Amino acid sequence: LPGLHVLAAALALEVSVGKTSTVMALNNSDVLLPCTFTTCIGFQDLDFTWYFNSTELIYHGKIKSKASEPLLLDRNPRVEFVGSTTGKDNNISILLKNVEFSDAGKYTCHVKNPKEKNLQHNATIFLTVVQKMVETDNTVTLIIVGVVGGLIGLLILFMLVKRVVLFIIKKTQDGKKECLVSSSGNDNTENGLAGSKAEQKAPPKA
Repeated sequence: LPGLHVLAAALALEVSVGKTSTVMALNNSDVLLPCTFTTCIGFQDLDFTWYFNSTELIYHGKIKSKASEPLLLDRNPRVEFVGSTTGKDNNISILLKNVEFSDAGKYTCHVKNPKEKNLQHNATIFLTVVQKMVETDNTVTLIIVGVVGGLIGLLILFMLVKRVVLFIIKKTQDGKKECLVSSSGNDNTENGLAGSKAEQKAPPKA
């Protein structure tokens, strides 16, 4: 039934590595790889694993219930579990110690919950290892943005001025045309010109 399907989706297991999917670490430093999971119906004998580049298992743990902390099953010597599942968040984060350039790559946090018919879910985080942290200098970017913004502003101002000038010229020309029309249509009775009201009619024949 559609209703039951929606309910099952709402209760489904979810795994997250947070808002960002990339982490940067200094060579020879320790780095936290975050991971949490949520499930509305709880868990029992939940199994979780961390993989490096999808194939190399670096941490494997099992959580009997919400009241107990994870039991270590297998791990890489440089990996330490730093999460907790007895608190509000089901945190299964790990700490990778003495990071090397060869540690850069994809880390996958995988969870399987037997209580949800062995439903499985995972999330991925990418690690970049650098020799030193470089502060991003945004000065050049700000200058470029400022110059471009200024040019756009000047262009808009120029177009507005152009429209106003053209409008004034058009109004002035329209005014001149009105003057010409009114002067050519004047009554020429005083001047006695042909076609004027001053033109005398021929006397009637006797």
